Order: sequence, then C-alpha cells, then structure tokens
Amino acid sequence: MTLELPAAIARHAVRVLRLPPGAAITLFDGRGGEYPARLSIVEKTRIHAFLGEWQDVERESPLYVMLAQAAQTADKMDFSVQKAVELGTRVFQPLASRRSVTRLFGERQQKRESHWRAVALAACEQCGRNRPPDIRPMTPLEDWLAREGRTLPGLKLVFVPEAQTRLSALKTTKPAIQEVTLLIGAEGGLDPREIAAARAAGFVPLCLGPRILRTETAGVAALSIMQNLWGDLG
Repeated sequence: MTLELPAAIARHAVRVLRLPPGAAITLFDGRGGEYPARLSIVEKTRIHAFLGEWQDVERESPLYVMLAQAAQTADKMDFSVQKAVELGTRVFQPLASRRSVTRLFGERQQKRESHWRAVALAACEQCGRNRPPDIRPMTPLEDWLAREGRTLPGLKLVFVPEAQTRLSALKTTKPAIQEVTLLIGAEGGLDPREIAAARAAGFVPLCLGPRILRTETAGVAALSIMQNLWGDLG
C-alpha cells in the first residue's frame, strides 16, 4: 500500500531530515501500534511511502500520570509539554493559576492549545510513543479542583517547596501505585488559597528536596522519580 504523507511531515522530512528515496521510516496513527514504511517519491512538497504490515508495538508506561501544570511563559510551557510526553505522561492539564504570568483567553488560548498538541505530537515522533497524550483545554485551577479534584483516582500530589515529606518517602507504598495526578504551580508557585483548595480535594503536599526547583524543572524531576518508582524508567 502506498500513502501520501501530510504536507507538514513532508516538509520536515525533506528540508530538515533530508531523507532520500528508499529511506526507512516508522508511521503511526495515534491509536497504538505502528507501520514500518519506506519512502518512494520524495519531492519538495510531497512524499509517498510504501507501508509495511502493522506491528503491535506498545511503549506506554504502566503508570498513568496526569500532569496538571499551571500556565508558564511560552518557552517553559513548550518544554514542560515536550518532557512530559517523553516521560510517559498520559494527560497534560494546563491550568490558569493566580500566579500565572501568562494569561490566555479566547482565540489566543485556542491557538496555544493547538500549539501544545503539535509540540506533543513532535515529541511522540522523537521518543517513539505511538499514542499521543491527551492535551486538555486550559481551565482555572480552582475551578478544576472543585469540579474534578475530589474524584480523581489514585494518588494526588501537589508540590510545595516548604512541605516536609519527600516523594521518595512513598516508594514503599503498597499496593504499587498505578495512577498519579501531579499538580505543579507556575513561576511564582501556588497561592496559599490554591494549596488549601488542593489539600481539601485530597492532594498530598510534597517536596523534592532541599533546593527550590523552577516550575519546568520540578515537573521533569518529579516525573522521572515516579516513573522510576512505579513505572518503566531506570
């Protein structure tokens, strides 16, 4: 079977990767599994590929993680989405918090959400995931906690630098953790009222160590530790 690839993928393959005819690639449709393929026609604006047989390849972590990230500035948010994908996050929930510097509304918000989905898809292509995560619409943090916070399954964590308990203290939790929701504040952290709302919704305050991490660093560090404790990393 021969397939013409989407224009954006064709441009990337030709202009960035400079793939020649006959180059081997892997294609996926986002529903799991993948197709080995080989480029047949390579032109400036279009590429055709011969599809091989579908392969039942699964690269999802056994740990189901939702990262609830308060909105950061553009580059930091892109970084958080990208690294969350690489570290196996299943759901990325952007939140508008009291201390978020970035404020998004209407059409501008919709454009950023579409951009984050594109960043997530590109990260999947880079790391080999064939099931893109669910990038959800941005919502006010406290509204999200009131609507969904109490009913979220599994372990619910909120990172607060002054908390006394560390994430590593949960490593012996039995039975093994299977679902985690991780709430991280923006550049200025979470407002005390937001922390109180998170605690009321059942979130456990934790810290990662003696140093205060930047918002984009905290997510990467926490996800890495959790995937090592309960997932498939390390």
